[in-house]
Amino acid sequence: RAAAGLAAYLKAQGQEGGLVVIGYDARYKSADFARDTAAVMTGAGLRAAVLPRPLPTPVLAYAIRHLGAVAGVEVTASHNPPRDNGYKVYLGDGSQIVPPADGEIAAAIAAVGPLAGVVRPEDGWETLGEEVLDAYLARTDAVLSADSPRTARTVYTAMHGVGTSVLTAAFARAGFPEPVLVTEQAEPDPAFPTVAFPNPEEPGAMDLAFATARRAAPDLIIANDPDADRCAVAVPDTSVEGGWRMLRGDE
Repeated sequence: RAAAGLAAYLKAQGQEGGLVVIGYDARYKSADFARDTAAVMTGAGLRAAVLPRPLPTPVLAYAIRHLGAVAGVEVTASHNPPRDNGYKVYLGDGSQIVPPADGEIAAAIAAVGPLAGVVRPEDGWETLGEEVLDAYLARTDAVLSADSPRTARTVYTAMHGVGTSVLTAAFARAGFPEPVLVTEQAEPDPAFPTVAFPNPEEPGAMDLAFATARRAAPDLIIANDPDADRCAVAVPDTSVEGGWRMLRGDE
């Protein structure tokens, strides 16, 4: 229903035949929902392209502009509990929807009739290759000054999400030391077994990262939420209990 409503909105905006890029994280059913979205977009007369594997939401946002798409969808429930899943919708500028587009899309979703009438072909969409990720990584490297220092030592947690492979590749490409991973949280796991909520801001979610940092003595800790569009940073601080302090958004 959400995909059909988004397709109707895009067509009403004169975007019929335009490209919609679809990404997904590693939550339960995310890959299935991504394929369903591609089928609905294809059946509605739009072109659909699915990212090659579970990847961070910022890769999807980049791919929209890189490929000249009219919209993008990331199938994810972000840092919600394991039972949840959902959608993040982006328009052609690569940013998440804001008013009035959000309300107009919601109205289009509400107007979708019986789902039996939604056309869902078995094929007709494209599955993208790793070249999209390669282009994203090249762009991340390009934002650094050529003479900037690359010596910071990092502990990293993906919070059971999809961030590890992309972050480690970005670090290697840029010449930063390989991050020390919080091994218990490094691989995707839709059950999020070590945290109550997979959100770095939640009490207790960073405990394993702090413990790893006390052993590894890095310069900083970086944490992502499961779809890796939320970033938290902690720095050493001997004045606080445990020796590590989370930075606020204005620091």
